[in-house]
Amino acid sequence: MSEGQRIDKWLWMARFYKSRALALEAIKGGHVHVEGARVKPSRLVSSGDVIELTRGLYRWVVTVDALATRRGPASEAKLLYHESEQSQAEREVKRLQYKMAAPIAPKKKPGKHERNKIIRFINKHSLDN
Repeated sequence: MSEGQRIDKWLWMARFYKSRALALEAIKGGHVHVEGARVKPSRLVSSGDVIELTRGLYRWVVTVDALATRRGPASEAKLLYHESEQSQAEREVKRLQYKMAAPIAPKKKPGKHERNKIIRFINKHSLDN
């Protein structure tokens, strides 16, 4: 058997997904590619493999640096891979685009006093017509 680790397990240990089941679902859904090819959950990854994964609206392109023996804290998980600068830049641009596209709306529902002011304003201006 060749040196490697199942991709579903590696993605979970690298903290891209909260559970192996979610990693498995993403792989089966075609959201994970290794070296540009769609993979199965049992695919073994090793150091140097390039993984492209999509989570929601964002896309990561990472290179495997190490294999994990356990799922440790996030600080350890970051040592398992490095992300390409282009991938980081694309995610930041996309994040800013979605932030700018968010509708400008009140953060909360108006309270009793604000509602009364709105009602008085509407009534006053509807009588002028």
